[in-house]
Amino acid sequence: MARLRSFQRLAAHFVDIADFLLVYIEEAHPSDGWVSSDAAYNIPKHQCLQDRLRAAQLMREGAPDCPLAVDTMDNASSAAYGAYFERLYVIQEEKVMYQGGRGPEGYKISELRSWLDQYKTRLQSPSTVVIHV
Repeated sequence: MARLRSFQRLAAHFVDIADFLLVYIEEAHPSDGWVSSDAAYNIPKHQCLQDRLRAAQLMREGAPDCPLAVDTMDNASSAAYGAYFERLYVIQEEKVMYQGGRGPEGYKISELRSWLDQYKTRLQSPSTVVIHV
C-alpha cells in the first residue's frame, strides 16, 4: 500500500503531462498460497473474475483518483508486459518509452519520476526550427 500511495502522489504531480492507469493482475501473495508475512490484506487466489474484481476494489480504495483496469483470468496483460507482480511503464502512441524493472526490487518510483521530469523538461523547451532557403 505504501508503494500505491507513492504512485498516487507521482500521478498527482504529473497529471498535467500524463495519464495514469493501474492494472490489477493476479495476487502476488494469496492467503491460500505463497503468503507474505507483511501482507496488508487476506486475499485468496482468484478463482474467477469476480474474485479478482473484489480484490481490485481494495486497490481502488488505496488510489481513488487513478483509473483502474483488471487483468483477465488468463493474465494476458501480466504476460504481455512481464509484470509479475509489479512493474512501471510509460507507453506513448502504442510504443513502450519506459520500462521499469520487475517488482518488488525493480519497482522504483524514483526512476519513473526522473524519466517524467526529463520528459516534462523536453515538453517545456521551445522547439527551434531552422529553415535554410
